[in-house]
Amino acid sequence: MRTDARVFAFKFIFADLFDANEDGEEQINVLKEEHILNDKDMSFSQSIIEAYKVNRETIQNDVKNALKGYELERVFKVDLALIYTAVAEYRHISTPKPIVVNEVLEIAKKYSTDKSSGFINGVLAKVN
Repeated sequence: MRTDARVFAFKFIFADLFDANEDGEEQINVLKEEHILNDKDMSFSQSIIEAYKVNRETIQNDVKNALKGYELERVFKVDLALIYTAVAEYRHISTPKPIVVNEVLEIAKKYSTDKSSGFINGVLAKVN
């Protein structure tokens, strides 16, 4: 299920915000123990992760520019990871943006605060 693949990618990106390392293989192996994904979903998830890793700096700068009245460093890390996951997917995997935004907002309902969905949606509306 694509939602599970997105959650896997989101968790990787969340962990990466605290401990960015060269390839992230250790993080991926830990996540594989928590999540059982079929080969197709694992491949999809790894595509999002790779898109994030390759384009990390550009994604971070674009999100930073979209934040009006907020400093990137003060954004709730769960929300930031969800935003980065979405941007990596709709920009670099070519999934239609409305689908990605909807999925990320649903994931936010489970992993973030009640107000996070509105914040995330507002930021993603400004990042093309």
